[in-house]
Amino acid sequence: MARRYDASTTTFSPEGRLHQVEYAIEAINNAGTCVGILASDGIIMACEKRVTSGLLAPAKTSEKTYKLCQHAACTVAGLTADANILIDQARLRAGRYEYQYQENIPVEQLVEHVCNYKQAYTQYGGLRPFGVAFLFAGYDPHHGFQLYQSDPSGNYSGWKATVIGANNQAGKSLLKTDYGAKPDEEDGDVAEEMKTDEGGEDEKKKDVEGEIRLPNTPGALRLAVKVLNKTNDGTAVAADKMELFVLSLDEKGECVHKILGKEEAQNVIDEVEAESASAGDA
Repeated sequence: MARRYDASTTTFSPEGRLHQVEYAIEAINNAGTCVGILASDGIIMACEKRVTSGLLAPAKTSEKTYKLCQHAACTVAGLTADANILIDQARLRAGRYEYQYQENIPVEQLVEHVCNYKQAYTQYGGLRPFGVAFLFAGYDPHHGFQLYQSDPSGNYSGWKATVIGANNQAGKSLLKTDYGAKPDEEDGDVAEEMKTDEGGEDEKKKDVEGEIRLPNTPGALRLAVKVLNKTNDGTAVAADKMELFVLSLDEKGECVHKILGKEEAQNVIDEVEAESASAGDA
């Protein structure tokens, strides 16, 4: 039955499905994993870098993380060539908005513009959906740090922490249990309050759902590495096979985009391994 309706993005199947859009989403589920985590003092985005051949020349710029404007960036899972078209659209929209209104474009408005562009490619004949999903990270003085996810259908949603790409369900399961559930060590009183027995865990989480303490940037970095390891079937990901990005504010309140170097990424990996070893000993 599906074969009769999957040749066009403009034809619904009797079940109300657009098969070409679903195929595009499935292609993303086979792409390199990307993790986005909202922290108390910034946003962390971590990506798995897949090297198809050792003969390839090293990339001069990041192929997973892109700066859209001074206060927004994104990571890509899927076809990079498709992503380049959408990234150009986002940069153009951000530049035009700033030129017209003399202020930064609101983050959600920028995300919505890109998603409207993607949605058009699911509604007109002769076009195919963009085979790419994004994690958008941004900051504005009204709503603070914001994290959004979008897919080829043109839908988008805001998240505190999420995963796209290969084995994303395994990564989301880890985030559900670890994100916001364990405050930093210095918050010992809060940690004590949040301790619950296994039987009352779900009920307790509902009670504190509105008061979840966001991790700080170092804690979010460690959690992102844990998620990448989880999506890699539990195998530790090497520093040269991942990319860690931090969006934060400097002393003047300006956004700072930083991709961690190999040595800095290795330090985070070492912290995660030491934390796992101490947990195992306990």
